[in-house]
Amino acid sequence: MRKDIHPKDYRLVVFKDISNDFSFLTLSTVNTKETVKWEDGNEYPLVKLEISNTSHPFYTGKIKLVDTTGRVDKFRQKMEKSAQMKSKTV
Repeated sequence: MRKDIHPKDYRLVVFKDISNDFSFLTLSTVNTKETVKWEDGNEYPLVKLEISNTSHPFYTGKIKLVDTTGRVDKFRQKMEKSAQMKSKTV
């Protein structure tokens, strides 16, 4: 293996799934500006996730639509507009 290719600045970081408020503490090198107080009373950097293993349909077995950017709404509006255009031409 090549030497000196892995980062050496690992630290404890809290990752929080914003879809279900599940949080976990692990080692990471990710940079973040937010912090959060953890269960042990210490403050750790916070990284917010849109989806994790506790909310992903593959792991939960439940189908759940997570739409944080409005893509589904944009698609529905586009389809409605298309249907209206077709009904006007017919």
